Amino acid sequence: MTRPFSPTLYPQKSSPEFDICILGRDPFGGTLDRLIANDRVNDRPIHKRIITRPAEARGCAIVYIADSQAKHLHAILEALQNQQTLLVSGLPHFLEAGGMIQFVLNGNRVRFAVNLDAASRCHLALSSDLLKVALSVTGKPRNGGAL
Repeated sequence: MTRPFSPTLYPQKSSPEFDICILGRDPFGGTLDRLIANDRVNDRPIHKRIITRPAEARGCAIVYIADSQAKHLHAILEALQNQQTLLVSGLPHFLEAGGMIQFVLNGNRVRFAVNLDAASRCHLALSSDLLKVALSVTGKPRNGGAL
């Protein structure tokens, strides 16, 4: 399976796993577990972790900020701003607050919007394959980034 992320998206991670972390209540039930079972990214097994505080996000390649964390969104984004971690959520106005990928409902389909400026601030580059299927893309790509 081809991944829409650049192979150099998380170059500083030396972890043997690719951790997808959920901050707050897991809205996916067993769906995410089934999707990632026996799957790999750059030859690293994918694991899901549930975390309760931003400080626990160390080592996470992706952090999904659950709706249960809406009241704390600005503090969470501030706490995670210097980590090279992809920040994703379905919270309204997530991109405007500094998030990187926001899930949005478009008709009966879940789509996503991208904030390249937020990703660039954390030295992340998103692939052109990912950006091509985004509902909207704001900001500018990182210089030298893989697009």
